Amino acid sequence: MSTQGKIGVTSENIFPIIKKFLYSDHEIFLREIVSNAVDASQKLKTYAAVGDFKGEMGDTTVHVAIDEAAKTITISDKGIGMTAEEIDKYINQIAFSGAEEFLEKHKEDAAAIIGHFGLGFYSSFMVSKKVEIITKSFKEGAVAMKWSCDGSPEYTMEETTKEDRGTDIVLYIDDENLDFLQKDKIKGLLTKYCKFLPVPIAFGKKQEWKDGKYEDTDQDDIINDTLPTWVRKPADLTDEDYRKFYRDLYPMGEDPLFWIHLNVDYPFNLTGILYFPKVKANIEMQRNKIQLYCNQVFVTDSVEGIVPEFLTLLHGVIDSPDIPLNVSRSYLQSDSNVKKISNHITKKVADRLEDIFKTDRPGFEEKWDSLKVFIQYGMLTDEKFYDRAAKFSLLKDVDGGLFTLEQYKELISADQTDKDGNLIYLYTNKVDEQYSYIQAAKDKGYNVLVMDGQLDTHVVGMLEQKLEKSRFVRVDSETVNNLIVKDAKVEVSLSKDQKESLQEVFKSQLPTLEKTEFTVTFEALGSTANPVLITQSEQMRRMREMAAMQPGMSFYGDLPEMYNLVLNADHALVKTVLSDEENSCNASLAPIVADLKGWVAREEDLRDMQKDKKDEEISAEEKADLENTTNTISSLTNQRNTLLAEYATGNKTIKQLIDLALLSNGMLKGEALSHFIKRSVDLID
Repeated sequence: MSTQGKIGVTSENIFPIIKKFLYSDHEIFLREIVSNAVDASQKLKTYAAVGDFKGEMGDTTVHVAIDEAAKTITISDKGIGMTAEEIDKYINQIAFSGAEEFLEKHKEDAAAIIGHFGLGFYSSFMVSKKVEIITKSFKEGAVAMKWSCDGSPEYTMEETTKEDRGTDIVLYIDDENLDFLQKDKIKGLLTKYCKFLPVPIAFGKKQEWKDGKYEDTDQDDIINDTLPTWVRKPADLTDEDYRKFYRDLYPMGEDPLFWIHLNVDYPFNLTGILYFPKVKANIEMQRNKIQLYCNQVFVTDSVEGIVPEFLTLLHGVIDSPDIPLNVSRSYLQSDSNVKKISNHITKKVADRLEDIFKTDRPGFEEKWDSLKVFIQYGMLTDEKFYDRAAKFSLLKDVDGGLFTLEQYKELISADQTDKDGNLIYLYTNKVDEQYSYIQAAKDKGYNVLVMDGQLDTHVVGMLEQKLEKSRFVRVDSETVNNLIVKDAKVEVSLSKDQKESLQEVFKSQLPTLEKTEFTVTFEALGSTANPVLITQSEQMRRMREMAAMQPGMSFYGDLPEMYNLVLNADHALVKTVLSDEENSCNASLAPIVADLKGWVAREEDLRDMQKDKKDEEISAEEKADLENTTNTISSLTNQRNTLLAEYATGNKTIKQLIDLALLSNGMLKGEALSHFIKRSVDLID
């Protein structure tokens, strides 16, 4: 007997909605239909176990077949099948109240529809112009039924013949989706979504090489592993089993450092294996390597928001029936079970790291360079993880020593506490380029950390907030005497005129570098310290580094690099330059300098007389007098600077000292470096 009817929906627009909005990616239909087939097979096993099914289970393999001529894909199972009543209940009646309002609200995130309304089967209409169900229930005396629908609310259902129990879903692929009839595409989708389903999935036949070509054999090609490593007991697995599974997941990856096998059944169900990879330099390259499953059905490999951000650097598999298969990311992020699972995984990861640190610290230290980014990322983004990781997070110094935060504090507290009681953590981010600064610090008895990782700029800021009365200072940000200020600063024994002359002499020979500015300063560093060196303000440099990583701070990124060219007033070479400059230039400079001092004094007097007057109270003559005085000062200053620059140009020592400072700071390159080498040879000759 044949029946006709309308599918029970409250909106007759259901099928266009399914085609356009249900999923952003149409390929998901195959996962839905195959998953349903697997569920039907699993239910039959359950019925058999409790005695509700007493027949022979037989082969429950799910078969997927393509017929290019008929333009069909058929998914066949030997599960529980359906009666006419069950078809009417589970296929014809779609609980979809308030559909239009809901769809409008969620049209940008329409995958939520599936999870809310159980429309997995109807995803088949995204690629099909007609769908047939040929099914026979496992129940004794059941009559086989055929259901057919062409993508409208109209359907037909009639009795048919079918020898075996189970269900065949026949999809008549529409003209817009004929690419799904390609064998390689379907095999790829089955591998992606169904690789670990618990019931065998057969697609085509295995092939063998015969007479110069591949030919089908009689053996089904099973595309899935029904008992993947994560569902097995850890006691039954060897290290090689874990490594083999990792290679199956990531064929091109290096072996992992170690792993965690998750197996929780209360208060939620969770299994899986998380691997710690050898993290490369680029964090972004490491993401989206955790595969999320629901009862061995692949859900996604984009788990941001489902697990804490830093855990996205791990690789492996998470499987939980408590994570809904077909709901939106926003739903997952707010789901209480997902939050519990996320917190549990974080705790297990911290427990595993702490256990390795306590039981095998040498092995932990050996792996530190690969673990560092992961642990730092976790400490930066997860407060609870920071509290745990502070016990095993390590700091490395330039000599290769590794210390916990507490150990390092004890190591440096005696020598690296400044006059205000602040503990100063000295660090370098470029060991080779900053070697002279590092050595100067070590000569003072200081320890220097290596902070050259991609997250270390953020870590420095975090630790300064977390560690009481502590500051991080890069070794090239100050002269060695000022890195850790313990006493009153030693004054430079140069007059104001001498400072101004030396400043101009050296300033005139500084290179013109794009977006770079220099300020010439003086320090009394002792006769054995370098004569000239370059430092950069710690605060300004950090601002620029943060700006490079945070678009909202781009203002700082537009500022020029600010450096100090520090002249060591105690060094013999600086004293020689000063003496030679005075001997060479004083005769010419003396009248200019004397004249300049007189005009500067006059300008001060004029400004002092006008400071309490409003602009309208200052006469035109007074304004003209001040303007003339200012212009005269500028003219005399230019004359003085021109004379000093001319002298400096002929003095090879000045340029050599500047280039040595630039070279030690990694700033001497290209043509300037070539000129330096030639000048060095000339000076030796």
